[in-house]
Amino acid sequence: MTRTLRTLLVGLVVGALSGALLGALAGQASAEGARPTVISREVAFDLVNTNDTDLLCLPDGEDYVVRARLVGPRQQVLGRAGARRINLLVHDAGTGGWFWGAGSPRRYDYARQLARRGETSLVLTRLGYDENRLGSGRDTCLGAQATMLHQVVQHLRSGQYRFTGDVGTTTPHAGHVVVHGHGTGAAVAQLEASTFDDVEGLVLMSWTDNQFSQRALAESARQGTTCLSADYARYGESRADFRSLLFGSAPAQVQRRAARLRNDVPCGDVLSLASMVTALTLGTGDIEAPALLLYGDQDARTRAGAAEQQAGRFRSSESVRTRTFRGTASALPLERRAPQVRREVLAFLAALGERG
Repeated sequence: MTRTLRTLLVGLVVGALSGALLGALAGQASAEGARPTVISREVAFDLVNTNDTDLLCLPDGEDYVVRARLVGPRQQVLGRAGARRINLLVHDAGTGGWFWGAGSPRRYDYARQLARRGETSLVLTRLGYDENRLGSGRDTCLGAQATMLHQVVQHLRSGQYRFTGDVGTTTPHAGHVVVHGHGTGAAVAQLEASTFDDVEGLVLMSWTDNQFSQRALAESARQGTTCLSADYARYGESRADFRSLLFGSAPAQVQRRAARLRNDVPCGDVLSLASMVTALTLGTGDIEAPALLLYGDQDARTRAGAAEQQAGRFRSSESVRTRTFRGTASALPLERRAPQVRREVLAFLAALGERG
């Protein structure tokens, strides 16, 4: 065999091996970078509107079917992946389940973006809001909201809830539950955790137990006055007021959509807010679950220093981390820095351990 022929054959073999190796590496990189197929399914919970907390308020004690939405990787949502972590998302006063992304531009869809990174979320619409609206907003209160949140946590663990209009499909059950709350939803999550001690972590956005701005106090007083003679109160006297209470850097289209979808606040929630603050002052120090506290430095509803003050209240927590985002107002998942907010949340979830 001539030297030229040997050189040619060696080159062909090396080329083939290199191509195979590069193909394998490319395939591995593709697999590592692949995103799961994300789906969303409506689910229903049978809940009792009762108050088992130390907060003094009186709900009607009736049974309700409360609808919510599961968002996550297909296999997890359909219950084919075993016990996994479920993130339970709880909205603020005046917003709704839509706050966490349904119908938003992809960049601002909090639940779907978490799902693309392997996380499953239950987007809860609280009793008194949207499809779960009550005939009278006086029939529930914040103590009942925390108690019903506890019921949802327990139903997620046991799988005792159902897909709506889907017979015979098993709903997923949670090995771990992490509650994410915004504004009053964060307060409800805190009260649930301090009362029932049944969640593995808390992601609390834009809430303070005692560092409210004058703007927030004035808005609460205005709603309280409305509730002297009504069942529901607007959050923000006008759409412009609503936008200025929640937003700073969110795109105009996101703000317009939110203002269009804003909910009136059940007066039972409005009138029990002061008692909620008292209950949290007494109970937050008992929370043992790790907590991530997130704020915007342009939040119209909190005073400067709220993050540090709030972190100091979690005296029994395994770990407390705070992060304040520059140029950002209250509605963190819908503001310009939404991707950075999600990165902080995903790092916190990773630190809690493997989903399972």
